[in-house]
Amino acid sequence: MRLAGVALVAAMALAGCAKGGDLDSPAGPSTQLADSGKDVDRITVALPGSLSSLYPGQESGILNYNMGQLYYQGLVGLSSAGAVVPAVAQHWSQPDPTTYVFDLDANAHFSDGTPVTADDVKFSLDKAADATASPGIAAYLGGVTSVAVTGEHQITVRLSAPDPAFLRLMSASGAAFITSRAAWDRADGKVGTPSSLVVGTGPYRVTSFRPGAGLTLQRSSAWSGTRPRVVTIDVKFIPDDNTRLLAARSGDIDLAFNVPITQVNQWRQTGGERVESVNDLSYLGVNFDTRVAPFDDPKVREAIAYAADKEAIVTHLLHGYAETATSLMTPESLSPTYDATQARQILDGVSHVDYDMDKAKAALAASRHPRGFSAELTYPNTGPQLGLAAQALAQTVKAMGITLHVKEIPIEQWLSTIGDKTHGMSFMWYFSTTGDPAEVPSYLLGADNISGYTNPAVSDLLARASTAPDARSRIADLVQADSLQARDFVNVPLWWGKSLTGFSDKIAIRDFTGFTFNSEWGTSLYVPS
Repeated sequence: MRLAGVALVAAMALAGCAKGGDLDSPAGPSTQLADSGKDVDRITVALPGSLSSLYPGQESGILNYNMGQLYYQGLVGLSSAGAVVPAVAQHWSQPDPTTYVFDLDANAHFSDGTPVTADDVKFSLDKAADATASPGIAAYLGGVTSVAVTGEHQITVRLSAPDPAFLRLMSASGAAFITSRAAWDRADGKVGTPSSLVVGTGPYRVTSFRPGAGLTLQRSSAWSGTRPRVVTIDVKFIPDDNTRLLAARSGDIDLAFNVPITQVNQWRQTGGERVESVNDLSYLGVNFDTRVAPFDDPKVREAIAYAADKEAIVTHLLHGYAETATSLMTPESLSPTYDATQARQILDGVSHVDYDMDKAKAALAASRHPRGFSAELTYPNTGPQLGLAAQALAQTVKAMGITLHVKEIPIEQWLSTIGDKTHGMSFMWYFSTTGDPAEVPSYLLGADNISGYTNPAVSDLLARASTAPDARSRIADLVQADSLQARDFVNVPLWWGKSLTGFSDKIAIRDFTGFTFNSEWGTSLYVPS
């Protein structure tokens, strides 16, 4: 998966055609700007996709999680540094490895002004674990055996087995979205729709939602945490990259998610616009569905794995706004157990293959499809960089007789193709919201995974990781599981991502990290002086 050959030529050719021409070298976040201390009446946020539901249990894409941080809280939260912090629960304890006791904030209120009760919290967790009510998140709570009200402001959660990741799952970056039972019942469970807006405990309340267009939020008078500086946030859904850029040039947006890599210079040349880059805890790789021909043949998967020149993609297509991946886990997910250098050394030990076209051709020749085949490879309209990578890969495998029909589709449609038992080859673009090292491996390799992949040794390692006596042992088990699936060529890592965010001179954000948009980021916005 490294330099040379057809892939490099294709990558360089595609980079030359990319909108915006050559890019500056990557830069980290800007120096923290001085805080004026002022409030601002209104800002506009541009999203590169749209939402059909505001409840992440129904639609669990990363944009829904990012927006959910404005109006939802979990029992706990994550700080911009990725640390677990109090939220609806002010304190918690673990009397034994499978029991968690949460003491709730007695002064917590929902955005409609009603108090949060222990019954509301139990109800929210029960609904989150219900696959019918919350298909997007229920799997994360499969280990919960009971949720009980054990005091006026206390609930107790019991698990079937120890789970080191469980506390993080109790955040709004995981699977806990505390909502009002009365509001849910009034909506007959159809929460997060234009007619039944979200009722949460976050710093903002939703005042309108227009699927396909956007939503509007107002600073919540029921919020008792850090007071947001922004009174009103208008969120606009603008999937088209050029339309989003024109809106920035016209001064119509103040914060833009996912600035395209190919347009960085154009955004920076827009008056008053800053573009900031941070590692975003995302994993991007090729995923195979082992139930779908011809990808049920390990030799076919091996051929494509050897043909993926990820270093060329990162260097020449992504212009360094990413890092070549060696594992399903990101280096950041290994902190604080290991520092950045140690984490990369450990993940370099995962036995994924390097780019080698001779080995790719040999593998295909040994497969049941030695003369090649045709398949569709889709990517979401929110990820133009995935499209560039798909075209580069299609050019490479074409030399072996494999035709990949690359197709851009709306992100909602793309999400529905993952694990659909029809698309045998796809991109997996996963943003870790909890930052836990087991989050991505558990999703891609655990029970009922999207690849239909079964390997008892991998299953045993994942189970052992969930009961490991310490963090280092747990990480070692996860690395070994990743190495075993790599030998079966089920997931082929390409890169660990960076997000580019555009800011107008009207707004800035404190402590900008990969965790920021998975924390209560509305309270971190401020007006620079």
